[in-house]
Formats: sequence, structure tokens, C-alpha cells
Amino acid sequence: MSSELQLKYGCNPNQKPARIFMQEDDLPIEILNGNPGYINLLDAFNGWQLVKELKEATGLPAATSFKHVSPAGAAVGQPLSDTLQKIYFVDDLELSPLACAYARARGADRMSSYGDFIALSDECDASTATMIAREVSDGIIAPSYTDEALSILKSKRKGTYNIIKIDENYIPSPIEQKQVFGITFEQGRNEIKIDESMLDNIITDTKNMNNDAKRDLLIALITLKYTQSNSVCYAKDGQAIGIGAGQQSRIHCTRLAGNKADIWHLRQHPKVLNLDFLPNIRRADRDNAIDIYISDDYMDVIGENLWQNTFTTRPEALTKEEKSQWLKSVTDVSLGSDAFFPFGDNIERAFKSGVSFIAQPGGSIRDDNVIETCNKYGITMAFTGIRLFHH
Repeated sequence: MSSELQLKYGCNPNQKPARIFMQEDDLPIEILNGNPGYINLLDAFNGWQLVKELKEATGLPAATSFKHVSPAGAAVGQPLSDTLQKIYFVDDLELSPLACAYARARGADRMSSYGDFIALSDECDASTATMIAREVSDGIIAPSYTDEALSILKSKRKGTYNIIKIDENYIPSPIEQKQVFGITFEQGRNEIKIDESMLDNIITDTKNMNNDAKRDLLIALITLKYTQSNSVCYAKDGQAIGIGAGQQSRIHCTRLAGNKADIWHLRQHPKVLNLDFLPNIRRADRDNAIDIYISDDYMDVIGENLWQNTFTTRPEALTKEEKSQWLKSVTDVSLGSDAFFPFGDNIERAFKSGVSFIAQPGGSIRDDNVIETCNKYGITMAFTGIRLFHH
């Protein structure tokens, strides 16, 4: 290891020179393959912190799929149902717990995960590497790799796939700095530990919060800790299912994340599961076609060319009524917010996507309206008292 790594360029090709370095110690990473760039490393380091904390909070192996310094998905290694295996396109693989975690993280939002940087909490095994090998991805960071996994990953992208090994015992300085416009900013690292004690202050009439809901709320909150703010995260079944990042208003975060959660649920509709794709269709083209098929304007945009190049026969439309009925059956979704909800409209939107449990800091002058809206729908809400802005 060394104290400096020279990079090809910064965020953009015109931003040179570029490097990462440490003033006194060696870098806590080893580049096993490839030549990671500036944004790759930002994704890698944020992603590693996220999965490390998920593992500590849940005791389960964790994975995340990062794009442009926010997670597209994050999950722990819960077994996959037959339906999830099919919609994640891994029903032909033997899945280790870690592979289940990445299948969930990648599958939360497959369009956003295209070209992702992957972070794993545990040693990368052959099962996980085999799955990664057939997806479009920029690179991976993990504490270690089995020999077989490393061989599989090194063959990806004609041998240029970025593979980073990180020292899992590395502890960063408690004070962090960055420069903006030639001015140095300094702050204490956000070392807040997110655990079940954050969920004790339940302020709604409904008090029930089972273990699955607690796990999913922890996943949502830890995901938000490393998501560009403002941010909202919907979670279910051990994974994020919709992340709304970097919006200027909270309702837009809630809508964006809710729409992604709805798409995740609609991908499990029997009509979607039974779509008959042409053999050898590219994975990205298939994912795009599914998103178009689910969209409200499917009949307007499908076009003869699209379906003839994607499906064996033109699929019957999934109607608005069918989608509405399917989504009405969804319950027990958990939602986390990195800051307080200023209005009850966020709760109204969240309820439409099956939210039954919420964790948010509280502290709005309209908390009473937000609580009242939760009570209206029988939603359990905890005030964490902790804001999780990330910039």
C-alpha cells in the first residue's frame, strides 16, 4: 500500500491533475485490478461505509449498488422468494447469502444500477462474482476475495474491471475536511450509530412495530446516511425498494422514491412475470422494456419496432386499473427520511405505496399534522431525533 494514488482525471476529463492521498498513513486500499477513477472511489468509499454499518446493525451480509455518490439499492442477505429470483434474473444461479444481498441491491432499481460501483460487507465469493460478471458494472470494493471470485472478476470488461480490497479494520480520523472553491471545510465525521434504540420513541396511536419492520427501518436509515440529501428511502423484505435522492423538497423525494417502490412491486405482477422476451436480448434492453411496459403511456410509446425487437409477441397492456388494484394490496413497507416531514402530504403519498412504518427525526412545527395523518391511516411512526443529511 502507499499514501497516494494518481488518477486519470477528476470528476470530468478536463479536471487534472487528480489523486487521492493521505498526509501521514498509507491508503487503506489495494487496487487488485483496473484503474478506478475519481467518482468510482467516491462511490466505493461511501458504499463501503454503508455496507459495513448494515452488517453491524443487522448481523447479516450486506451489499449496495452505488451511482454518482448515492445508492441505487442496498440490502442484506435474506433468502429470495421464487418471484424475486425471477424479477432479479438470478433464478438460474446458486445464491450464497452475500449473493442474495447483491441481487436485492441491484434489483431494487435495475435501471439506476446500470454501470454501478458495488460494495460488499464480506469476502466476495464465487456465487456473488458470477452474478456480477454478467451485469454492467464499473467496479467493486470488498474486504477480501476468494481466489475463484477474483479470477471471475478479473475476466470482466476485457480484464479492466476495477477491483478494490479495503482494510476492514481501517478507522478514519474523527475530523474530516474537504475543499470547495479553494476554501477548506472541516467537521466531525458523522459517527452516529443507527440501531433499534432509535425506534423507541413511537408517537402515533398505532404502536406495533415487528422485527421485520425494525430491520427494514434500520436499512432505510443507514442507506439515507450515505445518500445525497434531501433523501427518502422505502424498504421491504430486507432491502431498499425505492430511494429518492438529492431533491430540493421533501415531497419530491417521497414521490420519486415512492414511484420507484411502485415499479418494484409492479415488476412482480403476473403479467410482467409472464412477458416473453426474445432469446439473447441484452439485459439492459430487457430492463428498459419492462419499465416502458409498466409505465402509464405504454400503449403510446411501445411502437411496432420496440415490441418486435424485444418480445416474441406483442404483450397485452397492464392497465391502470390492474396496476391500481395490485398496488392497493401492498402493505408493511417501511420508510425512512433523513430530515423531518414538514407536511402531511408526504404521509399521504407514502401510504399509496403501502407504507405501514415510518422513522424520521421529527421537530417540524407541523408535527401534529404529520402525526394526525399517520393516525388516519394506522401508520406506526417513530421520531428518531437524529437528522441524517449527507453532502
